[in-house]
Amino acid sequence: MNLKLAFLLCLTAFTVAAADKKIVFVAGPPSHGPGQHEYNAGCLLLKKCLGGIKGVNAVVYTNGWPKNADAFDGAKAVIIFCDGQGNHLLLKDDRLAQMDALMKKGVGFGCIHYAVEPTREKGEKEFIEWMGGAFEVFWSVNPFWDADFKTLPKHPITRGVQPFKINDEWYFNMRFTENMKGVTPILSAIPPESTMSRPNGDHSGNPTMREQVKRGDPQTVMWAYTRPDGGRGFGFTGGHAHTNWGDDNYRKVVLNAILWIAQMEVPKNGVESAVTADDLKANLDLKGLKKKPVTKPQSKP
Repeated sequence: MNLKLAFLLCLTAFTVAAADKKIVFVAGPPSHGPGQHEYNAGCLLLKKCLGGIKGVNAVVYTNGWPKNADAFDGAKAVIIFCDGQGNHLLLKDDRLAQMDALMKKGVGFGCIHYAVEPTREKGEKEFIEWMGGAFEVFWSVNPFWDADFKTLPKHPITRGVQPFKINDEWYFNMRFTENMKGVTPILSAIPPESTMSRPNGDHSGNPTMREQVKRGDPQTVMWAYTRPDGGRGFGFTGGHAHTNWGDDNYRKVVLNAILWIAQMEVPKNGVESAVTADDLKANLDLKGLKKKPVTKPQSKP
């Protein structure tokens, strides 16, 4: 092989690699009991499921915020799966400003489960700007219930997704943009009366929520957002129970959303993936042990 041909082959390989869409997952440290809030295992599983999509370069940072300064360089989308409120990874140090700079470049932004909940004082304004909505204390609620998604809107995120029903800690009554401008409800269902069983509180209930449930109003638990500058975001309030990722439709709607916010074409039948029982057991956090487990090192790109 002559030097010119070798150079051209290397250049071609570099060009193909450079064209890949970099999707960054940031997973929080262990939280809750076994099988719940499995941030590390969940992100690693979603990365595995994206492995068959040509042009995707998925990177997962486990157990907290990336330590390397170039973690988000070239990112087309950032997915956060971590605790919310005061423990939210994005609310520490100057990370909101760091993420805002990415948003201004059109980077997609997605949050899963507890990660949709910043605080009213810090983060809520930015989250609404970036993904169209957020959990707000004393307004939104977090009950467990069987959400029956009987109909789905026509949207790239719903490609190949069939109506399904599944139990999870589905948050609802989010604080959205004014008049839902730019927001498209993706998963909506009618909460049962059991969601009103707890007394009013910062996460458990309020008069507005109770009136909505009594009327039988559909509640949006996953949404897509197109920012005024063309950037995209999504919020998915499910994700409490790790085993739910074994449901094909539950998993597919999130995988589709990840491609969509990265400005990628969602396949006609959605992102096809298969998850086994062993896949669901892989990378689970060491929880409920008598001895505190040694913190795993962050995964590398």
